[in-house]
Amino acid sequence: MIAVNPLNSASVLAAFGALGVLVVLFAESGLLVVGFVLPGDTLLFPAGVLCAGGAHQPPRLALWQVLVCAAVGAVAGGQAGYLIGRRGGQALLARTSSRRVKATAARAEELLARYGYGKALVIGRFVPLLRTVVHPVAGALGVPVRTFTLWQTVGGVLWSQTLVLAGYSLGASVPRIDDYLLPLVAVVVVVSMVPLLIETYRRRRENR
Repeated sequence: MIAVNPLNSASVLAAFGALGVLVVLFAESGLLVVGFVLPGDTLLFPAGVLCAGGAHQPPRLALWQVLVCAAVGAVAGGQAGYLIGRRGGQALLARTSSRRVKATAARAEELLARYGYGKALVIGRFVPLLRTVVHPVAGALGVPVRTFTLWQTVGGVLWSQTLVLAGYSLGASVPRIDDYLLPLVAVVVVVSMVPLLIETYRRRRENR
């Protein structure tokens, strides 16, 4: 039996393929503490690369399956997070001992207040950690169901499909790029942290 590390993108993709993308994105998009430790950006981009194949190598994953599973996982996970927040999110956040969860929840609440529901839900998808917390926080704050469903769907589809297609485009244009998945994942991690660093810098300037 193959051991699977759920924190390792290559391990998840090798064991479960597109289905692994669906499960991980579902958990990351709304299961709070569980979602905090799972890959998101670092799973979608390599999955796209593996869909491209090469001149003498067939694709390891089917692009349409990855796109569908990514969209379903992201949107369903966001909706589950909202329901969790609506039914007991405030109490759950109050009970957690994780400072990182509490700090990120506060940032999510600030994001919703600063930009409005629609814009915040779309932006939140592209910011690590925030995309795990913003949906339960929206539920806890009583964001209207229709408004939430519309904009979290827009954000989830836009985020998931963009990253998969970006990986696919790179895989289709650069020969044997799949041999360098680990360095690619490192680059994706760094790039995905840029919005968070910008937001942190902006908040420090405002506090000064």
